Amino acid sequence: MTNQLQSVSVFGLGKLGSCIAATLAQRGFDVLGVDIDPEKVARINAGQPPVEEPRLAESIAAGRPRLRATVNPDEAVATQATFFIPPSPSLPDGSFSNEYLLKAMYPLAKALRAAGKKHHLFVVSSTTTPGAVQQVIIPMLEKETGWVCGRDFGVCYNPEFIALGNVIQGLLEPDLVLIGESDPESGERLEGLYRRYNSNQPRLARMSIPSAELTKISVNSYITMKISFTNQLRLIADQLPGADIRDILGAIGADTRIGSKYLRPGLSYGGPCFPRDNRLLAYAASQVGLEAPLAAAADRVNELTKQQLMERVRALAAPGDAVAVLGLAYKPDTYIVEESAGLYLAQHLKRLGHRVFVHDFAATPANSPALLEFEALPDLNALRRSSEIKVVAICCPWPQYRGLSLPAAVKLADPWGLAGGPRGETSEADRA
Repeated sequence: MTNQLQSVSVFGLGKLGSCIAATLAQRGFDVLGVDIDPEKVARINAGQPPVEEPRLAESIAAGRPRLRATVNPDEAVATQATFFIPPSPSLPDGSFSNEYLLKAMYPLAKALRAAGKKHHLFVVSSTTTPGAVQQVIIPMLEKETGWVCGRDFGVCYNPEFIALGNVIQGLLEPDLVLIGESDPESGERLEGLYRRYNSNQPRLARMSIPSAELTKISVNSYITMKISFTNQLRLIADQLPGADIRDILGAIGADTRIGSKYLRPGLSYGGPCFPRDNRLLAYAASQVGLEAPLAAAADRVNELTKQQLMERVRALAAPGDAVAVLGLAYKPDTYIVEESAGLYLAQHLKRLGHRVFVHDFAATPANSPALLEFEALPDLNALRRSSEIKVVAICCPWPQYRGLSLPAAVKLADPWGLAGGPRGETSEADRA
């Protein structure tokens, strides 16, 4: 293996970057974390996690002899490769902004030029709009270094496929490692790193950078279409007397061409990746003069699923009734509420004049400020003692909600089927 990678830097110590830095150090690499936030840097250097994520603290402790952090990007010149994981916010047209990625890469490019240090490997881990790396990122790097990509330095596009709440395992034991390479040597160097980093033997897919950019968003777009198909079928089954969506989905998932993953009754998809990547695929199609009707339809069904939940809950509540929304996070084991069904429901009920109580096992007003406008339920016992709450909706399938016991008069919307049979005046047809 040519120029095997051992010393790496990670720019951006957020939810993903801090986990990448910690697990690389845990697996024996020398790692420098870089961030503009001095508090995150201080926490890493103190052996503490800068963000909330299961197993992150343990990974930092295991890799601490080989992990340190700094606010000075010039220190990364001493490393062989740099992973860049800054935010890539969506723009109104559905594309992703390159602003933060360019800001992160620019100072290192200048520092490498000043040091005369060639053959650095730039690894883009943030999701980008297809075409952005070749059309925007690489030209900037060539301009600032004065060098030629593929000869004097390398670039790889290497997004991760992880789920918040399970990032550590997702990094160490992925199904797929996606590598878009500017040149074969750069791809070979990054492949060699992953063969020592991963604790399983995942599929290592090397390809051109544009192919990898399209692959990344296509994986998530396919999953969203599968979720929206499930929700579309559930909406139909809800209106067909005698139809049981669980029986239907169980039978469909037995077909190996389809598979059972993501075929379960529930609600809309949310979070920081699925909705954005699906819309980005539609944008990418429009940029080459095409449409992506499946991606657009998945998005429409997703919004329809949220609206249907709100309509079901409103049908259970009298005007002004107090409603408890349980599960504001978009999925269990994370506090992220971005585009979640629970947040959508709580916000719309509040605007319609309902008093809204909220509860989640991870999301709080401190880590998710969107919850500040609602009344907090400190625990589920408070829900059982309350005489004000008339309707309860379970919007995130936290396992702790399983078998939830409620006063007999309280009506329940339980799309995940966690709490058992219908309560109070709620019939099976009334359950969201």
